[in-house]
Amino acid sequence: MSASAPPYHTQRQARAYLGLGGNIGDVRATIRAALDELTARGAVVVARSADYETPPWGKTDQQPFVNACAVVETALAPHELLALCLAVEKDLGRVRLEKWGPRVIDIDVLAYEQRVIATPDLIVPHRYMLERAFVLVPLAEIAPDLAVGGETVAEHARHFDATGIVRLPPEDPTP
Repeated sequence: MSASAPPYHTQRQARAYLGLGGNIGDVRATIRAALDELTARGAVVVARSADYETPPWGKTDQQPFVNACAVVETALAPHELLALCLAVEKDLGRVRLEKWGPRVIDIDVLAYEQRVIATPDLIVPHRYMLERAFVLVPLAEIAPDLAVGGETVAEHARHFDATGIVRLPPEDPTP
């Protein structure tokens, strides 16, 4: 590490997998803004899934969500990446009112390399990712061979009934 590099950065680029979603406002625009902010602040997006409309999970009496996944490369250590994700959520207007409730944006660290981390503030692989088709379906699109829990993401995704998960068409790039 050079003398000028911040002490919390790792030497090499790590690959991490993020889940993004929300159900308040123009979620697709918010996901785009989140990915732009992550890239600008050190988590460079190298792959991104399509957007998917998905039914709410956990708390089901709310609007459908739009979800996507991204692969990022970063020199940030896992907890610094989590801190960045939380900062981007806050900057984009996220207010935490209730667990699994409506939100402008949610950014989860799903996996970080092949590391297993279990701390009070970060569990990687994400503790619920294998229970959520809205994570596995978009993640399988961009990282089908990622191994989690003894199977690939594509294999995990095939175990789910994806009823209600709709791949959204690409957005029109013209304003």
